[in-house]
Amino acid sequence: MTDLSQSPAGAAPRKHGGSLLEQTPRTKKRNAAEARFRAYGIAAITAGLIMLVILVTTIVGKGTGAFQQTFVTLNVELLESKLDKKGNRNIEDIKKVTTFGYAPIIKGAMTAAVEELGIETGLKPKELAGILSKDVAAQLRDYVIANPDQIGQTVEFRFLASSRVDGYLKGRVTRDSIVNDKNISAEQLDLVDALAAAGVLEKTFNLDFITGADASDARPEAAGIGVSMLGSLFMMLVVLALALPIGVAASIYLEEFAPQNWLTDMIEVNISNLAAVPSIVFGILGLAVFINYMHLPTSAPLVGGLVLTLMTLPTIIISTRASLKSVPPSIRDAALGVGASKMQAVFHHVLPLAAPGILTGTIIGLAQALGETAPLLLIGMVGFIASNAPETLADGLLAPNSAMPAQIYEWAKRADPAFYERAWGGIIILLIFLVTMNTLAVILRRRFERRW
Repeated sequence: MTDLSQSPAGAAPRKHGGSLLEQTPRTKKRNAAEARFRAYGIAAITAGLIMLVILVTTIVGKGTGAFQQTFVTLNVELLESKLDKKGNRNIEDIKKVTTFGYAPIIKGAMTAAVEELGIETGLKPKELAGILSKDVAAQLRDYVIANPDQIGQTVEFRFLASSRVDGYLKGRVTRDSIVNDKNISAEQLDLVDALAAAGVLEKTFNLDFITGADASDARPEAAGIGVSMLGSLFMMLVVLALALPIGVAASIYLEEFAPQNWLTDMIEVNISNLAAVPSIVFGILGLAVFINYMHLPTSAPLVGGLVLTLMTLPTIIISTRASLKSVPPSIRDAALGVGASKMQAVFHHVLPLAAPGILTGTIIGLAQALGETAPLLLIGMVGFIASNAPETLADGLLAPNSAMPAQIYEWAKRADPAFYERAWGGIIILLIFLVTMNTLAVILRRRFERRW
């Protein structure tokens, strides 16, 4: 009998009983390759983290200024001779006084403050008031209409400073940069320094940026993203109300009830293709169908929600089908084995177990829709200045409005640096929403997920 353990003729005898810890040249080569791969992986993760830190630092550094605004606190004498000549405090009569009627009052308050502080300046009253926003007359008028009993008294009022003054205190505007600027002068900056030293002029938290509406190019310091946030909210309500039930129903039918034939295969392929279609294509579709054919109002959140619903449906369908597939077949078999119908097995047993995945896919789809800009540009949700928040649900859905991504785009393309600062601030708010939604998706999945 041949001894198979013997070495072939002429070959060196094999060594037996060697230690497993022995490092042969081949083992060293494999270990070195593994070490290199680990190093490459760590380097890739480190590079990604560095880029993320740079991105976040840049956004926060350039956007935090939008959450602070410069205000000038003045004692304003609300002259009855200017605001309520009849003296009857009738609201309709008070409303007849336009913002031009408040300009002399503001100039007088500014002049009195400079004289009281002992600031020597050669500026005229109009130039003194030039450091204030062009929106201050409207602010004071709104205050008087809301508080007619204050007419005839002297009140302390906080006025919004102009964008140049605000930029000067934030370092965005310098004395060299205003040489050819007609909106501010070196003498006015001297006045700003004196008022800041006296505590009359200071930077505080800018709540109006979060709650306010967009402003014209002449009043960038008054611009806010609040109304655009409401526009995004109404669009997300439309997306949630339409995409979730339609997407889940389509997924259940395709996964549990549809026959496996060429038509079903074609539908599945098209759904996968729709998930990869550029979002601007959905904007063109919305422009052609919802606006040109169905004559829905341009710039309405309802139209934006319908367009984003079409874009979000493939994401929800794909994630829902994946969740349904993850439920073990034994759940279905057990339900059918005790006499349940196919529908009862799906809705009473399979669907509840797939709910965490469905919720995750829905939230991720909504987060994706929240950050879309291209479809909204095509349906006209840009370039409109909403003066106030909608009062009813119908107004919120049908009245012209914008959305956060479109508003950020509008600010970024304007020439005034104050708008650019607000664009970065809007990005911070949008990222907070997106991070919150994605975090919520992870929490819900871990909270309700069942492992098999």
